[in-house]
Amino acid sequence: MMERDDDINVLGGPLATCSTEPMTGFFRDGSCATCAADRGSHTVCAVMTAEFLAFSKYVGNDLSTPMPQFRFPGLKPGDAWCLCAGRFLQAHEEGCAPRVNLAATHARALDIVPLEVLEAHALPQT
Repeated sequence: MMERDDDINVLGGPLATCSTEPMTGFFRDGSCATCAADRGSHTVCAVMTAEFLAFSKYVGNDLSTPMPQFRFPGLKPGDAWCLCAGRFLQAHEEGCAPRVNLAATHARALDIVPLEVLEAHALPQT
């Protein structure tokens, strides 16, 4: 049994839903919730851009090609997705990080990505 970490976002509040269309998250429940088994730390709720999707494919993680065998529709610009925190940080360092929904980004992302970096890419809060 995988014990979920508390659903707290990087701002210290309750973790908001990232996306249910497409369904995202380590637990495939729409949130960027995490647990010890989530080795990739799928904790950053990011809104895909064509630039980021091309970067991710280039570095070996093709997020745009559908893979029905994994119930994965393939992502397109505008889709929200729980990214691995390390991949987000790498994209930031390469200058192509997508925008981030801070309310839907799990606090565990802070183990890898500094809050200032996440805030620099934050979507306007609604």
